[in-house]
Amino acid sequence: MKNRLRVLRAEREWSQADLAQALGVSRQTINALETGKYDPSLPLAFKIADLFELAIEQIFERPSADQATEE
Repeated sequence: MKNRLRVLRAEREWSQADLAQALGVSRQTINALETGKYDPSLPLAFKIADLFELAIEQIFERPSADQATEE
C-alpha cells in the first residue's frame, strides 16, 4: 500500500523514532510502513490520521482492483 508517511514526517522534521514514539510503535514499524512492507491495522491507521490531522485517504492510497488481485 502506497502512503505519504515519509513526506508528512519530513515536513515536520520528525525522525522515524519521533513518529514511532508519538504513535506508540517501534521505529522498525514506521520503516516497514514507509517502505510498503507492512500495512497498518485499522486502529493504527486512525492514530496516524489523527496525529497528522488528515483523513486516512489523504495518507494511504487504496490499491486498485488490479493490485488487490496480484497480492
